[in-house]
Amino acid sequence: MINLFQPQVGEEELAAVAEIFESRWLGHGPRTKAFEAEFAGHLGVEADRLVFLNSGTAGLFLAMELLNLSEGDEVVLPSTSFLAAANAIVAHGGRPVFCDVAAETLNPSWQDIEAAVTPRTKAVVVLHYGGYPGHIVEIAERCRALGIQLIEDSACSPASRVDGKAVGTFGDLAMWSFDAAKVMITGDGGMLYVRDAEQAARARRLAYHGLMQATGLAYAKVSHRWWELEVPEIGRRVIGNDLTAAIGQVQLRRLGEFIARRREIVDLYNTELADIEGLRLPPELPAGHESSYYFYWVRMSAAIRDQVASDLLAADIYTTFRYAPLHKVPTYGSDAVLPGSDQAAGETLCLPIHPGLSDADVLTVAATLRKAVEAHSKETVPGDHA
Repeated sequence: MINLFQPQVGEEELAAVAEIFESRWLGHGPRTKAFEAEFAGHLGVEADRLVFLNSGTAGLFLAMELLNLSEGDEVVLPSTSFLAAANAIVAHGGRPVFCDVAAETLNPSWQDIEAAVTPRTKAVVVLHYGGYPGHIVEIAERCRALGIQLIEDSACSPASRVDGKAVGTFGDLAMWSFDAAKVMITGDGGMLYVRDAEQAARARRLAYHGLMQATGLAYAKVSHRWWELEVPEIGRRVIGNDLTAAIGQVQLRRLGEFIARRREIVDLYNTELADIEGLRLPPELPAGHESSYYFYWVRMSAAIRDQVASDLLAADIYTTFRYAPLHKVPTYGSDAVLPGSDQAAGETLCLPIHPGLSDADVLTVAATLRKAVEAHSKETVPGDHA
């Protein structure tokens, strides 16, 4: 099977894990703090504004908790997003309000977001689709001008930038995911960024039971009763640990090579697929934009998309569409009419992309896709369209 995603781990990661085993300390500790500092350096932010967590989803839930949502508060987000963002909004008493995206980029413009903003809007969540930054500069400027908190879902964008500024640092809060399918992985894990120093300190407390201070040996050095607790508000345990942080440190060092290979795969797909009639490729990046190349997506007539995906699967090539439009999920109670999201959901297919793919794999995917698109295009009735 040619997989959609595949983690890239090897001897370096094993050696880092062995070091943690030898230290006899696998929990939250010095390697966690070191990983936070190194990722902060990668982003160009202060280390105390980052919290390493056990998942990117935990970061979204913590972000919503920091907003102190009240009943009736609305949070705008693209319908083409991972469901964790909508779940986090609902879980903290807010109402998700879905905005449209461009069918070509699957990212929203400020105009798409503005159409969903009301006097009850407390925050906006923006997903950088497939690692492409989108209109984040304008969106951040407009949110700031309106006093609306901006949360960047940078789950698949650890290396994305605009004019050198890291995606995830334009808004007020952001999260990255390091699960086993992401650009860089820790097995499971995530990072939360909080621009405000006091809120960042609160996030760290909430991530570890709400405690004002850590317990244990480290705290014993500053308190004669280190077992006593001070819990100003209720939290939970969603912190990362030294074992996964050690893997993350290696993955961060290797990030450049991962992105370079992903870019090579994108270029090869672009070359091989450019002349297929009826197939549309991802748009070119605007000047100054750098992508993490998490997704490579193609668009075709909705009349053939599902058949093409089935043909590829039969050839042991796994494809998918990310992400199914959330405004269609009854749980969220939306009646939004979002033609761009609907069009994208019907036409788009995400192809395999990860550094483990050989050029031969990419050529196999391209050739199989070509054959399927051409075959099913001939079968459609003239005049059929998406």
